[in-house]
Amino acid sequence: MPFVRIDLKRGKSAEYRKTLGEIVYKAMTDLINVPENDKFQIITEHDRGDLNYAESYLGNTYSDDIVFIQITLNAGRTVEMKKAFYKRIVDDFQSQLGGRADDVVINLVEVAMENWSFGHGIAQYAT
Repeated sequence: MPFVRIDLKRGKSAEYRKTLGEIVYKAMTDLINVPENDKFQIITEHDRGDLNYAESYLGNTYSDDIVFIQITLNAGRTVEMKKAFYKRIVDDFQSQLGGRADDVVINLVEVAMENWSFGHGIAQYAT
């Protein structure tokens, strides 16, 4: 059900990008009730000039290694689940990839279940 878009500056290795995707996937399955094998991710690298963001916001200071993570998913998670999810991604990003906590921006886009089709033009989640 989640559709994950990860955007970052060009130049990271394929292993780095794969690990980043796995960090997000593992946090989803462990903390926000995403089923096993429900993995749909697009990881896109951009030239630095194609990433437009403030130097700082809400006490965070961003570097050129900023990572934008946007996840479209069904509505229904609690605020507590979301907070634990955000923290887990950042903690794993720091421990596994040596990244900075300030450089992880996460956005959840919640949708109704009928807004998905996983093939054949069928709304598999629609009741």
